[in-house]
Amino acid sequence: MRALIQLRDLSQFQKFLTLLAGRVGQVVNLASLSNDVGVSSTTIRNWLSVLKASFVVFELPPFFENIGKRVIKSPKIYFSDVGLAAFLLGIHTEEQATRDPLRGNLYENLVISDIIKGALNKGIRPEIYFFRDSHGAEVDLLIREKGELMPVEIKSAQTFSADFLKGLEKFRALGLDRVAAATVLYGGEQRFQIQGVHIYNPFFVEDIWETLTSTVEKGES
Repeated sequence: MRALIQLRDLSQFQKFLTLLAGRVGQVVNLASLSNDVGVSSTTIRNWLSVLKASFVVFELPPFFENIGKRVIKSPKIYFSDVGLAAFLLGIHTEEQATRDPLRGNLYENLVISDIIKGALNKGIRPEIYFFRDSHGAEVDLLIREKGELMPVEIKSAQTFSADFLKGLEKFRALGLDRVAAATVLYGGEQRFQIQGVHIYNPFFVEDIWETLTSTVEKGES
């Protein structure tokens, strides 16, 4: 990778990787990264391009189809291996991971990467997005499958809270066509439904991709 980008200052690139790990699950801001690392935005863009081509990181594009100019239109960044992101952040134990301020972001990264891998293992290239409008309403993951758009909220908490549904409710209130049943993936042990939303731990099911998309196949909305 160093050869590909003709790297001269290894310390700057290492700082870039660490800062990128600290922004996992966040909207990419090239100018901010450029200022913090001390290189140009063009350099940051080139480094990101190589990391994506090398499958070290991946981007989750925003969804803004037929919604207008009220939405965020920059992608989010994630690591293909969440363990690498944790290592770069200095997280080496389960206890550290539990207490780290980025626990929720890392959990989100882990779940989304597992969903993608589950689809790819079936020969499916998933069509996925996130949604956020200018007022802060957000859905962590949108999956388009069989023409249906499935909203998914991801929370690391082990106890369910009604607040988990707020972003999903705001998204469904947009009145978009063909929105499938929503899902909350959280860290708890119980599996149930509330207000038509499926709620369960993604690591308690055998196949997360199949479990998620089965609601589309059943025609649930």
